[in-house]
Amino acid sequence: MHEFDLSNACWRKSSHSNGEGGDCVEVADGIPGLVPVRDSKNPTGPVLVIGATAWVGFLTALND
Repeated sequence: MHEFDLSNACWRKSSHSNGEGGDCVEVADGIPGLVPVRDSKNPTGPVLVIGATAWVGFLTALND
């Protein structure tokens, strides 16, 4: 298991998140080859770090 320093990560909410405290996912940009993902309702909680290729595949599957 690898640990990543995400203390300076720039997080952004999904464009599908609503402003009513619903299902909110945030991703961090600027980490080459990786996409950190977290629950915006729990910003100090666990983070999934997904390979960029797998993330693209995941988003493609969601859109299909």
